[in-house]
Amino acid sequence: MTDPTIRHISDTARWAAVYRARETERKKPLFRDPFARRLAGERGEQIANATPFHEKHSWSWVTRTYLFDSIIREQVAQGTDMVANLAAGLDARPYRMQLPPSLKWVEVDLPEILAYKEQLLKTEKPTCLLDRVGADLSDAEIRRSLLSRLAREATNVLVITEGLLIYLRSDQVSALAEDLKRFPAFKRWLLDIVSPGLLRMLQKNTHQQFGSEVAPLQFAPEEGPAFFAQYGWKPLEVYSLLKAAAGLKRVSFFMRLLALLPDNPNHSGSRPWGGTCLIGRQ
Repeated sequence: MTDPTIRHISDTARWAAVYRARETERKKPLFRDPFARRLAGERGEQIANATPFHEKHSWSWVTRTYLFDSIIREQVAQGTDMVANLAAGLDARPYRMQLPPSLKWVEVDLPEILAYKEQLLKTEKPTCLLDRVGADLSDAEIRRSLLSRLAREATNVLVITEGLLIYLRSDQVSALAEDLKRFPAFKRWLLDIVSPGLLRMLQKNTHQQFGSEVAPLQFAPEEGPAFFAQYGWKPLEVYSLLKAAAGLKRVSFFMRLLALLPDNPNHSGSRPWGGTCLIGRQ
């Protein structure tokens, strides 16, 4: 039996960094991440090359990053005083984005991946106040203690969970939604979400690359972004990755035609749909 391509959840962070690096190296990139190639390393390139389905649809990774960047800028301009990046992975936004020097940016992830990033970026200077917290967010007690501390340090927090929720069970996402709602300081939550139809497509084309230590792809609520309403959150901005990519001309002509079809993220069901959502407290 051959070794799995993705052996540990931290491998997914290297994988994502590859697509940021490739975008940065384009003549007219949608964003620039000069640290991505360093962070992805040879391992990240190996993973990307071994996952042909995702190579074919690399536009979705790039578009997600572009949308997250845009919404983060918008929220910071509107008064966000802390960004809490949960499962931050190898994200380098505190270094590559122009952010207010007074903004607090907190990265939370497993200690090993944060140590790896800190070592590679030790000579770089972030543009804002950066803090890193090594923690296992699947531990409810640790998670709630951390959220309680962060809520005491700011009044208008934007929470980011980029690429995280799809690896969680529905009950784990529910618990996180409830925990965040308990603290008034958490005003906005930026996340990505897929339909059951897209989840099945991703599972079919990805599960063979995942090792036993990597959580399966599993979260795709039938009700889409409306899933969070029962926990006190309402959708504020919802963007289809396909429609956004079509607008940016990052997909084929045929895919741009598909993007013209109407869609409803709350009733996408078996239709493949993936999007970026900003939700807020009800």
